[in-house]
Amino acid sequence: MGIFERFLSVWVGLCIIIGITAGVFFPSVFSALAGLQFANVNLIVAVLIWAMVYPMMVSVDVSSLRRIHERPKGLIITVVVNWLIKPFTMAALGVLFFRYLFAGFIPAEDSSQYIAGLILLGAAPCTAMVFVWSQLTKGDPNYTLVQVSLNDVIMVFAFAPIVAILLGVTEIAIPWSTLLLSVGLYVIVPLIAGIFTRQFLATEARISQFTARVKPFSVMGLLATVILLFGFQGQVLTANPLLIALLAVPILIQSYGIFALAYGAAFLWRVPHRVAAPCALIGTSNFFELAVAVAIGLYGLNSGAALVTVVGVLVEVPVMLSLCAFANRTRNAFDQKTERVAAE
Repeated sequence: MGIFERFLSVWVGLCIIIGITAGVFFPSVFSALAGLQFANVNLIVAVLIWAMVYPMMVSVDVSSLRRIHERPKGLIITVVVNWLIKPFTMAALGVLFFRYLFAGFIPAEDSSQYIAGLILLGAAPCTAMVFVWSQLTKGDPNYTLVQVSLNDVIMVFAFAPIVAILLGVTEIAIPWSTLLLSVGLYVIVPLIAGIFTRQFLATEARISQFTARVKPFSVMGLLATVILLFGFQGQVLTANPLLIALLAVPILIQSYGIFALAYGAAFLWRVPHRVAAPCALIGTSNFFELAVAVAIGLYGLNSGAALVTVVGVLVEVPVMLSLCAFANRTRNAFDQKTERVAAE
């Protein structure tokens, strides 16, 4: 494991501090960067997200979907949790907290924006960072690849409709053109580019060498995106730290709740730990790159929806590291149960 993965929370924390500080002291710079848009898509953010997503898409072997019939339990849990439960529980938590429980702490006109941001987070299961979480928990890399490939294919077709349905249920306007453009830019086009890159490289050895060379760009894209996003929101974050705490509450409840559901189901269904841990972590983590990009495209860089997705970045890293540690501590329980079942 490289130095980035070992100290991920440290680097992200430093970038958050840098971004907030820069946003407070150099607001004109970030205003100028915010103005670099085309069709409601910020060009700087688009480049950085592409830098993050493209190396991950090269690692996705779509042909691995032919093996989905092998050990189907982990895939079934992943699909059910990610697409039939998680988006809807996140929307429900958003309505519960921002329409009712936190109604006295936030302006009523802002609640819809916060709910929209939560919906975007909940409808985008982790794609890029799941390889890091899988490695930290000694997950089966081949099975993780199959899970990610299947989720990416489903995301291409399901993300926009699910978001549209949930935004409609919560009575939020649906800018279909921007939503579909964002899915195309940040999921479909990088996925196609990754497929063509794999075909051009031809062998697994060359693919591994290529991804190793481009991985630093993914890391730099992640850190630069964090700086930029927190810079855009720097004034808001320093002016109202209580708001950040309020936004983090439903995200934390969702994260730990979804993990408990998926991990518990895997344990009861006697799924091996090397499959169970990544299976639960995929659903718990979010494809925040996509959520951030779509939030910015739909509602703007300084919107409440974009702020929620940025808070999602802030919450995600420490939460996922804590869950990886929990999964590692409970590995023996999974292994012992699997061995007992095999012996029977």
